[in-house]
Amino acid sequence: MSEQRPSVLCLGTLDTKGPETRVLAEGIRQRGCDTIILDCGILGGPEGVVPDISREEAARAAGTTIEALRDAGSRGAAIEQMLKGVQVIGQRLLDEGRLHGVVALGGAEGSVLAAATMTQLPVGLPKLLVSPIASGRRIFDPFVGTRDVTVMHSVVDILGLNSIAMEIFENASAAIAGMAIAFHSRSGLPGAHAGGQQVAATMLGNTTRPLMWIREQLAAEQQELVIFHANGVGGAAMEEAVLAGHFTGVIDYTLSELAGEVAGGFHVCADRTRLVEAGRLGLPQVIVPGCVDFTVHGPRTEIPEDKQGRPSHYHNPKFTLVRLTAEEQLEVGRRLVTRVNDARGPVVIVLPMGGLSVPDAPGAEFQDAAISGAFRDLLRNQLSDEIELVEVDAHINDQDCAKAVLAAWRSVAGHRKVGPSHAEGEPG
Repeated sequence: MSEQRPSVLCLGTLDTKGPETRVLAEGIRQRGCDTIILDCGILGGPEGVVPDISREEAARAAGTTIEALRDAGSRGAAIEQMLKGVQVIGQRLLDEGRLHGVVALGGAEGSVLAAATMTQLPVGLPKLLVSPIASGRRIFDPFVGTRDVTVMHSVVDILGLNSIAMEIFENASAAIAGMAIAFHSRSGLPGAHAGGQQVAATMLGNTTRPLMWIREQLAAEQQELVIFHANGVGGAAMEEAVLAGHFTGVIDYTLSELAGEVAGGFHVCADRTRLVEAGRLGLPQVIVPGCVDFTVHGPRTEIPEDKQGRPSHYHNPKFTLVRLTAEEQLEVGRRLVTRVNDARGPVVIVLPMGGLSVPDAPGAEFQDAAISGAFRDLLRNQLSDEIELVEVDAHINDQDCAKAVLAAWRSVAGHRKVGPSHAEGEPG
């Protein structure tokens, strides 16, 4: 295999999708890449194509044999073991510098298997999943997780080289080849912000304006603000990136996922607890309790029965914001306090007194002096003495609030303080 050409890992259950995977690989090679075809089928042998990595080798990488997988008792149990082997091989190819992209044609089981591999590979490495089940009212989490997986709807099922399928396969081969070539060309090059600081932040449409201004100010100081959409996936991705060591600190401006954790809705981090990793690592944090006053649901007609009748805010035709009750917002406050009190590094909490979201403003739907007052009192009374609480006489989207956050960041930036946490184990 030429070392000058990028290489793409092609995953396929070759007992059922051999010819289709062969055509995909041929298209990738015609566009300037080498391919590594990995057979992750379990039952029959490969049809219409010779794999570079056999299913037997994939099974051994999982610590088992193909015979044992065939006798696993169920297709699901066999796939669960096979995906472990494919993950091991994918990581090995990456470590060896032989992986510049990964692509898969999958039905139900094949898509899950391929996605399990893709979502373990780093952000930036091209990943393309072509599947008929990437459609309808399905959620993306099983296929995307917190990674940059590109999902292409195959329109037709992946069985046969018909005219529609060939159009899709041509597009898929061109897409992954182009991405792999781009990834290969920049591999080993220093990043655009090498030598500067990278700071993580959270944002929603409810808090966009102040983050735009803060980003500009930090850019002038050679600090790159990397902003995550606090929609349940974004916050989890940020926690993972913090744990992986990508950031020097966090400006956590939007805690809607903490509200979702308490009250449900769309913005829930299913597999990650928010406000954890930066504190564990002792990174400096500036935290604003933005958007802790609502939970996010679909159109008004789809608001859950237990939340109907509450104050709501029309965000757009697909999303409705529903206000938290007093007890729910206090529970958010308690979890916030518990987790930041356990932080090993410096923490400043900036509390805007004029409201925590667009609808939490004078005359707006979510303004509630009693709930807001109780929430503030909880922070004042229960935060550790080591945590600075800065109260700002402004709304969360006002310039004065953004200035206070920037000043707080400048006061803690560079002050990483690693020591024993206040309590061991999972906070909150």
